[in-house]
Amino acid sequence: MSGGLMVMIFLAFLVVLVIAKTARIVPQQSAYVVERLGRYSRTLGAGFHILIPFIDAIQYKHSLKETAIDIPEQVCITRDNVQVGVDGILYLKVLDAQRASYGISDHRFAISQLAQTALRSEIGKIDLDKSFEERTNINAQVVNELDKASEPWGVKVLRYEIKNITPPKDVLNAMEKQMRAEREKRAVILNSEGERDAAINEAEGKKQQVIKASEARKQQQINEAEGAAAAITAIATATAEGLRRVAESTQIPGGYEAIQLRVAEQYIGQFGELAKTSNTLVLPANVADVGSMLALAMNMITKRSSPTPPGK
Repeated sequence: MSGGLMVMIFLAFLVVLVIAKTARIVPQQSAYVVERLGRYSRTLGAGFHILIPFIDAIQYKHSLKETAIDIPEQVCITRDNVQVGVDGILYLKVLDAQRASYGISDHRFAISQLAQTALRSEIGKIDLDKSFEERTNINAQVVNELDKASEPWGVKVLRYEIKNITPPKDVLNAMEKQMRAEREKRAVILNSEGERDAAINEAEGKKQQVIKASEARKQQQINEAEGAAAAITAIATATAEGLRRVAESTQIPGGYEAIQLRVAEQYIGQFGELAKTSNTLVLPANVADVGSMLALAMNMITKRSSPTPPGK
């Protein structure tokens, strides 16, 4: 009875082993490489598969997902002979499980080492100051070099990203001083440009003020000249009108006597004003003879108005 039990257990174990060697379930986004009697047979995709027990064997298992590989920090020398520490991260994907299995023993290790050498080569082509702004170009060049090398291995390098570029401390201090000096220089330039613009604006304002003031003085002088001309014209017109009326008045009855009376009044009034002042004047001998002076004035008026005064 115990012998039969042992046989049943052995047979059950054998059945389980055969099933384990025969049935295979491949997960999604995975690929298994099958060898038959030590030689490549086929690649199994996602799903359920049946193998020949003890003849077919799964030797390699690959994930078809995108994989990230950390590239450790390494020392690179720039074109201007400055040592910097650079690390990064690499993204790759297995496209052909067969070539990834037989093209190289360890494609991850090989690609990571190749990424370090390609990065050192690209960093050595540029100066330290440009290494920070040329990250995109460096990443593209590294991916280009890795893609050429990894194609026979059935692996596609998708992208490479530099994480950190770490210069030595003394270089960092020098760069900080340089940036501080550059910022101070820009501040001085902006300040001087502001002062220049302010001076230009102030000068332009003064110029406009002088122009406006000169235009105002010009207009004032024009207005004053026009006013003076108008005043002179009005005085001349009034004088002419007065003379005309005086001349007309001598032709009417009583006009001649009225003029005599007016001249006598004006003469006496002006002579009285001379007496009030302390001015020293040289006067004719007959200045006090009102009659003779009146006759002289009327004689001049008569000659200008008509040959013979009315009533004479």
